[in-house]
Amino acid sequence: MDFNFFLKGIVIGFAMAIPIGPVGIICVRKTLTEGRLRGLIIGLGAATADLFYGSVAAFGLTVISDTLDSQRIWIRLVGGTFLLLLGIKMYKAHPSNPNHLPIKRGIIRSYFSTILLTLTNPLTIFAFLAVFAALGIGKGLSYFSASVLDTGVFMGSGLWFLLLSSGVILFRKKLDLAGMRWVNKIAGILIIISGLIAIGSLL
Repeated sequence: MDFNFFLKGIVIGFAMAIPIGPVGIICVRKTLTEGRLRGLIIGLGAATADLFYGSVAAFGLTVISDTLDSQRIWIRLVGGTFLLLLGIKMYKAHPSNPNHLPIKRGIIRSYFSTILLTLTNPLTIFAFLAVFAALGIGKGLSYFSASVLDTGVFMGSGLWFLLLSSGVILFRKKLDLAGMRWVNKIAGILIIISGLIAIGSLL
């Protein structure tokens, strides 16, 4: 029975991660410009945030969900502003040689910044609640079953980003500096648009 929860968690986590939002764009851009490891770190940060929101939904932590809901305006405002600044930074970034991996520094910072960025979308928790309710899970679960379910969510989300970064890396060596410059500019513009949408949704 608990193994079924694990499988359901994998499917849910994978499905929730598929839509290409700001984090997906960042994962693609980081993989192209800095290599697969950086893309995987971005994915791990997103999966960790999904684990948190999935846990809130699975364990029925209404205090946390109510608090996030009451503060969603400020959370999204901070998240939108962060996306704007990040997008501008990406747009202005100078590309490095795509055939030479940069020094692996700032890994921990990338991980935690991705967690914070993903958590600035409190609507995610309600998406998890809706999916759990649609599948008839999330209520009356034992702590062990809820833990198994959330482990599956984490692995499913991580699996998507593993596949995404692995697919993107195939194109990395085909890009020259001009191509990398366009990657930075396109990613920057998309992130800026995401930030404007996040802030505009509050109006």
